[in-house]
Amino acid sequence: MATTPFHIAHRGSGDNWTEHTENSYSQAIQSGAKAIEVSVSATSDGVLVCHHDLNTERMTGRNLQISEVTYEELRAVRNNSRSWIGPQAPVQPIPRLKDVLDSHAATSVIFIEDKQGTNTTVLLDLMDSYPDSKDHFVWKQTAGGKHYAEAKARGYKTWGYFVDNAGNAFAELAGRFDFLGIYHGATDDEIKALVAFGKPVICWEIHTRWMRERVMSLGVTGLMCSNFPYVVGNSPISSRDDFASGLRAAGDLPWILGPSYQPTLQPDFSSVSLNNEASSSYTLGSMCPVTKDTYSLSFDMRWPMTVPDKNGSAGIAFGHADDQPYRPTAPATVAGYHLTLNRDGTMRLFARAAGAMDGELLGEVLSDAPKPGVWMRFRVDISPGEIAFTRLDGVVAGGVARSSSYRGGYFGLTKNYLGKQPVEFRQIEVS
Repeated sequence: MATTPFHIAHRGSGDNWTEHTENSYSQAIQSGAKAIEVSVSATSDGVLVCHHDLNTERMTGRNLQISEVTYEELRAVRNNSRSWIGPQAPVQPIPRLKDVLDSHAATSVIFIEDKQGTNTTVLLDLMDSYPDSKDHFVWKQTAGGKHYAEAKARGYKTWGYFVDNAGNAFAELAGRFDFLGIYHGATDDEIKALVAFGKPVICWEIHTRWMRERVMSLGVTGLMCSNFPYVVGNSPISSRDDFASGLRAAGDLPWILGPSYQPTLQPDFSSVSLNNEASSSYTLGSMCPVTKDTYSLSFDMRWPMTVPDKNGSAGIAFGHADDQPYRPTAPATVAGYHLTLNRDGTMRLFARAAGAMDGELLGEVLSDAPKPGVWMRFRVDISPGEIAFTRLDGVVAGGVARSSSYRGGYFGLTKNYLGKQPVEFRQIEVS
């Protein structure tokens, strides 16, 4: 925590591994995390366990109030994050806090929060039982919560985090804590106001590199990362997709960060299906940023059931300076290009400035009309002065556009119509 920035694995980096499990904590630490965040509740028989919610339904499908069941009853349920991480994510037990601390307290910094708010003494006693505990544990709580003084009296550093609409309480509450916290959805002015108190500010939850850059530019020094292996780096993890694994690669994220918006990974087809009701996008951060001056993006695409109507299209977006979501059907959060294909086989290449709704049409070529269930192959060749786009299946068709406006290294997939009618992608490669 003496470094700038310093990183904490939020819930054990829940974008990558099933949150608040021994596996997530261990994997995050093996990936280089020096600090993890642990949420704690007590069972009816007084066993401290690691779980974010007071109820287990969100993560296990079983409606159990942790405070009302014994540890033996809780041992029978499993955390399941497959809707978020992918169908091959292993289900995981809810761990005992003592087991987690026995494994990691000696080598890691651990932010501990008593979610029930009723376990202060027993939790502090447990923390005290570990060697050099004051160097390894940070007491975490909401800024307006109780018990921070008891933790400070025991010699622990404290982190008080401000939840939504807490801006008016900064002056009243900031003095209580060694570290201050604020949610990434806070406004620039709110973050700056908290930073102005002169204490290290930790922002949660950081999923993407553009989130990291934004809050650091506002003076935040601590990043509580949900996507630890991706957020702490600046290099691509791979040059091709890993859909066949059935696990989402670090950095690949939907335009809204929630399980109901995550595309469906299909390991049997080595593909991903964009099948949300809304128009959608899927940033492929695992392969970004592309840093070559000249490179190619290749991919397969198909509509597995029916081709959308004449107003529907799908394709790839690229040339973005960062990993903010980019949807051709919504105003551009970041400048870039998008290549689309519609039901009659027309390929269109657009350039679009940040904030613009409509893009400039750079090129248009008619290719074979897509057929339901049939894969199509595409390649986009990017050089400093031009962009060539080609459809390689059937009768080869393509075009070239002279443009040098946007050469950022981030790209993603797009579904540009409403309805759950899916579009699938596979064999995505940067070369």
